[in-house]
Amino acid sequence: MRENWRSKLSVLAGASALALSAVTATPALADDAPVSPQEVQMPADVKIVEGGATDPGAAVLFPADQEDQAGPVESVDPAGPVGTPVPGGQAEAVGAAKASPSSSTCLGSTAAYGVSGCFQHNGDIVWAGDTKKDGMSAAVGVYTDYGRAEEVCVNKLGADTWATCNKDYREGGDVRLRVLRYDGDTGKFYQPETWSGWIPVDGKY
Repeated sequence: MRENWRSKLSVLAGASALALSAVTATPALADDAPVSPQEVQMPADVKIVEGGATDPGAAVLFPADQEDQAGPVESVDPAGPVGTPVPGGQAEAVGAAKASPSSSTCLGSTAAYGVSGCFQHNGDIVWAGDTKKDGMSAAVGVYTDYGRAEEVCVNKLGADTWATCNKDYREGGDVRLRVLRYDGDTGKFYQPETWSGWIPVDGKY
């Protein structure tokens, strides 16, 4: 009788633990706001690559500290005549890269709170989209199945923009994306995060 009671108790404990792990392991949806940012431990030697504007005609937004060191920044006003400068330092008045990746060529679309990412197989381009104005940047980590060191493409262009990192991966290999948030002030990464499946570099599944 006592053995019966113990076995029932262990089954209940196991079921509770399984339910708890299922809840904690479920990735956050793209629109789910985190209660409080949870830091993600990354390797100390992880390479961080700053993504560029996706539209060749878009002006690059400079952080305030660069502007202070280098003097006023003259940017081109996309709405004005060609070459019309915007008075120094008014980065918020200049549209950053608004172009978005094509769903037909960008594979492995993955999203979490504040960030979207995908891999464009023609050109080996990593896209990082920042979807929330929360003071953090979108980050897309890239892993390979052949041992290449992890790299992270970071979008510092601001909310509602896409940045790209042009890489060169082995044609016969696969890559996997990890999307999360990045705080440029501290150099730390934060959850929520989501992983893609394996994506063939040549785009042929």
